[in-house]
This record gives sequence, C-alpha cells and structure tokens, in this order.
Amino acid sequence: MRTGIVGAVLLCAGIIAVITGVLPWPATVELIDRVLPILVFVVAITVVAELAAAAGLFTFVAERLTRWARGRTWLLWLLVVALAVLSTVFLSLDTTAVLLTPVVVVMARHVGLSPLPFALTTVWLANTASLLLPVSNLTNLLAQGRIGELVGHPVSPVQFALLTGAPALAAILVTVGAIYLVCRRTLREPYEMTPGTRVKNPVLFGTSAVTVVALIPALVSGIPVWIPAVQAAVLLAVIFFVLDRKTLRPGLVPWPLVLLASGLFLVMAALHELGLGELLDAVAGAGDDPLSLVRLAGAGLLGANAIDNLPAYLALEPVATTPARMVALLIGVNAGPLITPWASLATLLWHQQLSGLGVSISWRRYMLLGLAVAPVTVVVATLVLAFTV
Repeated sequence: MRTGIVGAVLLCAGIIAVITGVLPWPATVELIDRVLPILVFVVAITVVAELAAAAGLFTFVAERLTRWARGRTWLLWLLVVALAVLSTVFLSLDTTAVLLTPVVVVMARHVGLSPLPFALTTVWLANTASLLLPVSNLTNLLAQGRIGELVGHPVSPVQFALLTGAPALAAILVTVGAIYLVCRRTLREPYEMTPGTRVKNPVLFGTSAVTVVALIPALVSGIPVWIPAVQAAVLLAVIFFVLDRKTLRPGLVPWPLVLLASGLFLVMAALHELGLGELLDAVAGAGDDPLSLVRLAGAGLLGANAIDNLPAYLALEPVATTPARMVALLIGVNAGPLITPWASLATLLWHQQLSGLGVSISWRRYMLLGLAVAPVTVVVATLVLAFTV
C-alpha cells in the first residue's frame, strides 16, 4: 500500500513536470518509448510467476530439494542457493523475494529447521544475483538499452551477460560465503525427511511448468523480452480462466511497482533537466580504471541504500559513459542494496512476506550484516570487472 501511495505521488509530480514544461514533451515521448516495453515485461513476468506459484510449481521444486539433500542441511541450503540464483537470473529479483521466500520458509519449517538462513539467502541473492541478464532486474533492462546506445548497436542478452558475467559470479560467491559464515551452525544440523504434498491440479501444474521452462530460453534469445513474457502470461491466464478462474484477480498485476517505477522515471528525468547530472558528475568521477569504477559503484551503493536502487540508477546513468562504467553502476545499485530496508523494492517485499508468515528479523541486525557484506561484495565484483573487461 505504501509503495502504491509513494508511486502515485511521484507520478503526479512527474505529470506536473511535463505540464509545466520542466520536462519537455519530446523528452517525455522519448522516455515513454524507452520504458513502456520494460514496464510491460515487468507486469507480464510477474503474472507468469504468480500463476506458476498458484499452480504449485515452486512448492513442488522446494519439496524435491528436501528429498535430494537427504537430511543434510548444508546441501539443502546449497540447493536453495541454486534455486534462488536461477529464479533471480531468469525470472527477476522480485520473483525471488515475493514467491520463493514463502516457499523456502515453509520448506524449512516442514523439516524442522530455522527459516532464517533460507530467508536471508533469498533476499541477499535476489539482489546480488540480479546482475547477469537484462531480465534479472529492472535496472538491467534500462542499462541494456543504454549500453546499446554507447556501442552503437543493440546489445543482445548474451552480449550483456558477457559484460556482466564475471562480476555477477563474484557477487554471488561473496554473498554465499557471507551467508555460510553467518549461519554455519544451523547449516551443520541434520533434518528429518517428511512426506511431500500432492499437486492439486496436474493440468495447471504441467502447463505452468512447461511454460516457465519454455520461457527461459526465449528471454535470452535476443527477441524483445516483453514479447515472450506477454505470450506466456496470456497462455497461463487462459488456462487458469478455464480451470481455476478465482485465481485470476487484479492483484496479480504489480500495480504499486508500476506506479512507483513510472513516477520515478518522470521525476528523475525532470531532475536531470534541472541540472542533477552536473552535480553527480563531481560525485561519480570519470574513467575506466579500477579506482574510478569502484568510485562509481560506491556511489551506486550509497545512493541505493539512501533512496532506493532504481532512483539511484536513474540519477547516475548519465555519468556511466562507457560499457564498463555502466556495469560498475549496476554492481553498485544491484549488489549494494543490502543495508537499509528501502534499498530495493525486493527487500521490502521480502520483509512483507516474512511478516505474513510470522517470521521476525531485526532490522538492526539486518543492517549490521549488510554493512559488513555489501561493501565487500561491491568492491570485489567491481575489481573483477576492472580486470576482466
């Protein structure tokens, strides 16, 4: 609710900026042309993930993980790590935060384990594993187009991954190592095997599974990602309309996120028209040397934890004038939001899920852990970028 209210206020402010001429109409049209396909993709992939979860796909996978681990908690955790990475990379960080978090919490409780290590895994990896592909994060989708402008031709998902692959792997490994150090005692405890639950509707489950599996290669094929995402969402919506109509509700569409993103796009564009870019030039510096890249990534980290990662990206995007600097910015705003609760929408959504499940976590402890892990993750990933780009 709060996200929607903030988004509505920002959208109104952005519309006022357009009406008053602070944001010129040609710049507004160009902005709409750039971000509309991205917002369509976000809506479509969210609907796909929600309907797949309603069909029991994520629960089924989580229960299979407990069987494969055979009572070894450390192995179960590593399997959850793999699932969280795959979910984030191919279905976006918000999918991991919103849909995978309750699944792993219920899974942990089902076998008598503390849910906190698994919950921490989903929220940290939702952020730090979101560097690899354009579909992994809204900021990446924006950056893909920007990098294409910088190099003079469209950048495919594979080309994007070649730029981000090494720092993405570094960010994931640092995060996984940090979680193990924090939760190592719990991860050494065994658990008891328990019977799994049956799939309620095999047709819905099978259709959802096939759709998600088919969607993954389509998202990295080079086709504009909104096209296969919309096709998958429409297909699942039709199947659910026939077999489980009550699941189709307006809440499947992430209205608060759409309002927030739309408002932020307009407001940040207006602020740049008023001279924000010149101010940030002095903060973020210039150059592709390791120190300059770390400086830009650090600015992204600070901005994300101060005001949220999307406005931080939008503010700093104009000073990321080369592909390497663009990836450094993504490292800061994607892998850096581990400190404050508002650093990314995924973190807020994650905490909302935990509250609904009765799992309590101290924000003070969360922030202290993030203060220790986020800077190390960002610096290591950025240095890897500097020496591999």
